[in-house]
Amino acid sequence: MSELLQTTTADEALSDDVPRIGGIWNLPVRGPEIAQLDPAIVEAFAGISSATACAQLHRMGISQTLIEGPQTTMPGTRIVGRAVTLQFMPLREDIYQDAGETQEYVERATALWGVLDEIQPGDVLVVQAYGSSRSGVVGEMLAQHLQNRGGVGLVVDGRIRDSQAVREDGLPVWSRGGTPHYASQGELFAWAYHVPIAVGGALVIPGDIIIADDDGAVVVPVAKAEAILAASQKHEDWEHFSRMKLRAGGALRRYYPLNAAGQAEYQQWIADGRPEIV
Repeated sequence: MSELLQTTTADEALSDDVPRIGGIWNLPVRGPEIAQLDPAIVEAFAGISSATACAQLHRMGISQTLIEGPQTTMPGTRIVGRAVTLQFMPLREDIYQDAGETQEYVERATALWGVLDEIQPGDVLVVQAYGSSRSGVVGEMLAQHLQNRGGVGLVVDGRIRDSQAVREDGLPVWSRGGTPHYASQGELFAWAYHVPIAVGGALVIPGDIIIADDDGAVVVPVAKAEAILAASQKHEDWEHFSRMKLRAGGALRRYYPLNAAGQAEYQQWIADGRPEIV
């Protein structure tokens, strides 16, 4: 076992009398602690769209940053936060068996409960679920706990259950839809948390930055955060200028993208204190 993948047994994680996961592997698998994000970085990224961040990452040579598939369940919502990861695996009965009526108690010994109990304010739970249409990775109760812990959203390349209740409770979710199944009723079970995961074709490392809005969810490598932020802020600034010019009837070829004449106007606009253009 890699030193980065430390394991914690169910007996260590739980002290009350509930069913445990038996089998040939100590579960759940737990990765190392995740570094905190600089609150100023998170606040600054709140003004950056997923589209802008994705484009700037591409320009820097990092192309697979869109988490393909999940869509917002609350149009108009935008979140930014630290990625906390949860990995599901295909269900295999010699390692994990659904306990039917007592499934909630059995699932308490999995990575699903483990990761939720470690959510901190500002975190985004990101879940690898292989695009499964049969497994609802969380439902109303667990989503409420995620909110209670200060989590700002959930991104999963799979489905959730209790969709209406989760939406009414106000948790921003990016998913592939709903299902009546609970997590292990379908084809998956929670295996590991705080580990790198593959979600919708993107690699997400614990501690990366997630930006999610109506266009989708994008992962920003935390090591590139400051460079991406600077490039994105510059991009958003000139786009704001161009948007106002176009709404005022300006010529597309002059203002998007800025040609030499448009660039000169943009620089003058900055010098003038960025006034509104009507």
